[in-house]
Amino acid sequence: MFKGAIVAIVTPFRNGVVDEDAFRGLIEFQIENGTSGIVPCGTTGESSTLSHEEHDRVIEITIDAVRKRVPVIAGTGSNSTAEALRLTKHAYESGADAALLVCPYYNRPSQEGLYQHFKAIAEGVPIPQIFYNIPGRTGVNMLPETVARLSTMKNIVGIKEASGNLKQMSDVIMLCGGDFDVLSGDDNLTLPLLAQGGKGVISVVSNVAPADMAAMVQAYERGELAKAKELHYKMSPLVDALFIETNPVPVKAALSMMGKIDYDVRLPLCKLSESNYEKLRTAMKNYGLIP
Repeated sequence: MFKGAIVAIVTPFRNGVVDEDAFRGLIEFQIENGTSGIVPCGTTGESSTLSHEEHDRVIEITIDAVRKRVPVIAGTGSNSTAEALRLTKHAYESGADAALLVCPYYNRPSQEGLYQHFKAIAEGVPIPQIFYNIPGRTGVNMLPETVARLSTMKNIVGIKEASGNLKQMSDVIMLCGGDFDVLSGDDNLTLPLLAQGGKGVISVVSNVAPADMAAMVQAYERGELAKAKELHYKMSPLVDALFIETNPVPVKAALSMMGKIDYDVRLPLCKLSESNYEKLRTAMKNYGLIP
């Protein structure tokens, strides 16, 4: 159902509030450069520091700006099942194409707790749903067996896998079958995951280099492995630079270097150290994204 290079889009701020004009500009930039879908209000969108009103508004802006040209996969996860249900219902009623639901963070639920959490949301809202497994952020790893158990529900359609464990990703594909969309949550693991049967990536680097990430996935799908590898290795140093500090701080700095947004993040995130900012600037220059 969902494949290709999908962007985990940033939420731009100006003077501490959501910059709607800049956000609409980012969405146009993505669509013009071949991005396969837009994910607002994910980790890269600083969902954890958006108010409920801002969260709802960012999803509404995305749906309005995209105009059905590509799928909108709204980030609606929470560590509270009731809150995740509310956010997911809002996304569904607003016209999103799917919801991206992160594993509950901080609570550290058991595998049974994860199952019951996602089952309740799937039963409560008919929108297609994609899990987001990122143990480094949440403190809990959703095991392949739990994913497979939930994948039998008709509106659970995929997972964004950011465990960094290719064996685990392979096991999910093996247990859930080819109709279940396994998407990389790590830019540098996109090509290896495609080789295992994954469908694509929900990407951070696509914020600044959408055409290349889209071209890499498309090249692999066409069987042009040499071209896919070339693009993988071209992007690798840029990916490293974009994770030199906690995401999305570097990617927002990079977009500000490109003149697309203000360099504004919300506490407890803060701007890059001076030395890391210069390393990122060098990587952006080397890539050709800034003069």
